[in-house]
Amino acid sequence: MNISLNWLKQYLDISGYTPDELASVGTIAGVEVENIAYLAKASKLVIGEVVECVNHPESDHLHILKVNIGDEVTQIVCGAPNARKGLKVIVALPGCKLPAKGIDIKKGVIRGQESNGMCCSLVELGVDEKYLKQEQIDGIEELPLNAPVGETNVLKYLGL
Repeated sequence: MNISLNWLKQYLDISGYTPDELASVGTIAGVEVENIAYLAKASKLVIGEVVECVNHPESDHLHILKVNIGDEVTQIVCGAPNARKGLKVIVALPGCKLPAKGIDIKKGVIRGQESNGMCCSLVELGVDEKYLKQEQIDGIEELPLNAPVGETNVLKYLGL
């Protein structure tokens, strides 16, 4: 049987426990825990806001974004069809490892333009497509307008 931590939180105060600690406590109490599965996994993520979006001069589908990530505004080249000014997004910073696609995020140059990260979809964070709408699969994740720019605990914010 699979049990969601979010479901468990509705019935028990498990704040202050990691999933591994809960598994250990459960096993000691007689509830066998076979594995811990995460809906998404990544590090070096931050919530950003697209403050500028222009078409890439060397491409018919890429955009050059200026993204406020809280302590700075950084440039990211993005190919998502739904990229636009005002959008709150998940930003993978250089050094991030996206296990779902086996991608290591690095600073780079894409068709002559500097790119300092990647705006992500939930698929790129490892969320199975069966849980997502088609627009979430096809583009970057559109966060609520009240999403806190600069928030670094993105997976917790998303409930993942």
